[in-house]
Amino acid sequence: MKKILFLGSLVAISLSSCVTLTEHESLQAKYDQTSKQYNLTQQELLELKEENAALARQNQSLNADYTDLALAKNMAEAKADSLSRRIEQMTHHYDTTMENYIQEVAGKSRDLTRAQNLLTARTKELGDKERELQARQQELEEQQEDFKLQRSELLAKQKELELKEAATQAQLDAKERELEAVRNSVTKALTGFSDKGLKVETKDGKVYVSMENKLLFPSASWTVSKDGVNAIKELAKVLEQDSTLNIMVEGHTDNDAYRGSTAVKDNWDLSVMRATAIVKLLLQHGKGINPSRIEACGHGEFAPKVPNTSAENKAINRRTEIILTPDLDKLLQAMEN
Repeated sequence: MKKILFLGSLVAISLSSCVTLTEHESLQAKYDQTSKQYNLTQQELLELKEENAALARQNQSLNADYTDLALAKNMAEAKADSLSRRIEQMTHHYDTTMENYIQEVAGKSRDLTRAQNLLTARTKELGDKERELQARQQELEEQQEDFKLQRSELLAKQKELELKEAATQAQLDAKERELEAVRNSVTKALTGFSDKGLKVETKDGKVYVSMENKLLFPSASWTVSKDGVNAIKELAKVLEQDSTLNIMVEGHTDNDAYRGSTAVKDNWDLSVMRATAIVKLLLQHGKGINPSRIEACGHGEFAPKVPNTSAENKAINRRTEIILTPDLDKLLQAMEN
């Protein structure tokens, strides 16, 4: 009986400190029911004891009722044994319930510990992430400031480039007008030779004065004809008026082999000699032409305007080209600066 009371006290203490309110109430109800049954049994035992005492007193006075009293005693003892077995069963059930409960509480405690450890790890991880995010945000803000500064610098540079581009374009336009004026002047000066194989055109920012060899040179010769000399004289008058022009004289032939008997060996030599002859005439009749701005070169048969497949095409390829280029040094310097 003392053991049962001790266990009940232990259960009450354990329930008050280790379990949830719902589990505590459930176990408390079971404990109250067991205590009630135990009190009833105690009451029954007290009653049986009183009855047994009465029977004993009756046994002394009423020996004739011995058989009835013995039977009653046996029934009481049987009932007591039954109650004892029931108590043992209830005690066993209670012990088993307590053991299961203790194991369940231990399992929940382990789960709680794992959950707390996981929460601690996640909290640390979130803290690290938050610090990393703050660092990235600060870095982004710094980059944004750098970007704003760079953008301001780029806008200023863009404005500067736009102004420079506008100035350069203005200079290019001026050079183009200047080149067009040169072309017009050359065309006007050589109008009388346009039907003799002379052509003036503007291409790639340059003025091309193309003269077929029928105007300038006899076949296989680099001696300039009379009409050629007159044309070069008129051209020289125009060129000496503009000291900024660069002048390139290029000699060209068709692909027929050179058949002369002079020191000239081939078409390449012939084209160089013809270009040199034109340069000399330009300098002779254009005293204002700066020799440092004039060049002569020969391409022979290797830069034809059209395929050398007919007599007409070969006549077109036998030519001398005077290429006039404006001085772009100052313009280039402005673009570089």
